[in-house]
Formats: sequence, structure tokens, C-alpha cells
Amino acid sequence: MGASLYGLLRAEASIARKTIGNAVGDPPDSTGWYGRGRPGPAVKVALLGDSSAAGYGVETVENTPGAHLASGLAEAANRRVYLRAAARVGAQTRDLSRQIDRALSVEPHVAVIMVGVNDVTHSRPPSESVRLLEAAVRRLRDAGVEVVVGTCPDLGTIEPIAPPLRQVARLWSRRLATAQTIATVEAGGRTVSLGSVLGPEFAATPSLYFGPDRFHPSAAGYAGLASVLLPSVLAAVGVVPFEELVPEAARGEAILPITEAALEAARTPGTEIDGTEVAGAARGYRGRWVQLRRRRRHPEADVESPESAETPLPQPS
Repeated sequence: MGASLYGLLRAEASIARKTIGNAVGDPPDSTGWYGRGRPGPAVKVALLGDSSAAGYGVETVENTPGAHLASGLAEAANRRVYLRAAARVGAQTRDLSRQIDRALSVEPHVAVIMVGVNDVTHSRPPSESVRLLEAAVRRLRDAGVEVVVGTCPDLGTIEPIAPPLRQVARLWSRRLATAQTIATVEAGGRTVSLGSVLGPEFAATPSLYFGPDRFHPSAAGYAGLASVLLPSVLAAVGVVPFEELVPEAARGEAILPITEAALEAARTPGTEIDGTEVAGAARGYRGRWVQLRRRRRHPEADVESPESAETPLPQPS
């Protein structure tokens, strides 16, 4: 029975790969300046990870998650924003080191990382993926960079993956997302659960939020992805409304031990996990204390196309 199940899973994986195809080519590069005419100093953002961060499948730069994220950050913070997009199609966690080499040259204030899907699809050992992610987050934090990690999405939502492989993919991706949360917070970063990326919206209208390959998000999907990440990026750079400084119990926000919070986050898209202290202590008998937050999304900003050079502010007459 075990051999038969293994053979079935391999056959379904082969069919799914043929249906999805291989991601080829580079999406539009969202690197550049955003927030034209806004005051400084600029907020510098590094965007790292795989095709979900790069925006594979869209044809215009305005539809990439980087452009959505940088435009939203510029509007919400009323600051100019410089985005360095170092994410690459097909990247795995082991590729983050080279991406960080490129990103640190611009001295970013915050790094946004989305990675993990290719680790699952290429059967990388979860322990290796988590160890490499923790090392990447520590390296960025040691350089003074705030870190927001969008954890591995729930691959059980991908239509070309048939049962029982779909259930296996869901289990693997959720386990990796939970481990990514723990490793990131222990290294000094914060995470946002991407789960099914947009939860009910994706499930209700997958044709709208998934691209033609039914694996990568569509333009609408990337816009939603950026909207999930933006509130946590704003919090990381210190731009957060006063009323959101304290967790709201009515929204399911709470201070919890890290393992309990990580398991809850893997089940609920948009959940942010960040380290905190209780009575001056970072740890209790059940491990690291963290804040579980479900931050309010911001209205979608007008998406700009990036400029290669910073636009000078108008001088008073």
C-alpha cells in the first residue's frame, strides 16, 4: 500500500509539473524610486526571494508586487521610497545569500523576503531551508536592516495539484511556514503568514487571482499579496497608527508563546508574528514570547512606475 501511494504521488507530481510548466524569463524589474514629490529622507526597501516576490507572469512593472508595495509604502508613510528588487524566478532559500549581497549595497531600512515554495517543490530538507533562512535574517539584522518574511504559501490551494498530493503539499508547506516563523522571530525578524495568500478571495475566484499557469498569482493576486505585506512593512519602519500599537483581543490578537502563535499563523493568512516581552522577559517556560497581530489592510494606492533616478523636490519660489 505504501509503495502504491508513493507511486501515485510521483505520478501526480509529474502531471502537475507538466500542467504548470517551467517558469522562464524575467518579470519587469521593479527596482527604482517611488513617491515622486514626497519629502525625504527616503525609505529604502530590499525585495528578496522567488517568483512570488519578483512578480512572475505579469507584463508591466506596475503589476509587480514590488511596485504595489513601494507605491503603497510611499503613500502611507508620505515618504519617497527606493526599492531594490533582488528576487529571482526559481530561487530557493539557499539563493538568499547572493541576493543579500546585492541588496546590502543600497543600505536598506527594511528587507521583505518571500521564499519557500521552490524548496517544497524541489524536496529540499525543511531543516536546511529553515537554517538558511535564519542565517539570512540574522545577517540582515546584524546590518541594521528590519526584516519582514512572507512565509511559504499553502500549496494545497494550487488547482493543478490533485488529491492526495494536494493534501501532502498542504502539510509540507504549512510545516515549513510554521518553522520559518519560529526561525525568523528567533533571528530578530517578523513574519506575515501568506497561507492561501488571500484566503477566501482566492478560494472563491481562483480564475481572477491566479495567472494562466494556475500556479503563480495574476496581477490582481500580486496586488492582494502586497496589501497583505504592507501593514507589517509599515510597522517595521515605525509607521503605524497609534490605535494599532496595542493588540486587540476582538481581532484575535494576543501575546502567545512562539510555537502556539506560529501554528495559528500557518492556518490564518495575513497573521503577523513579532517578538515581544512579558514583564521584561523575552521568554517564558513555553519559549519565546511573541505578538500575534492581524493588522488592518490599507486602501490600494495608485501604483507608480519606478524611476531610475531620484526626482529632486521642487524648490520654494
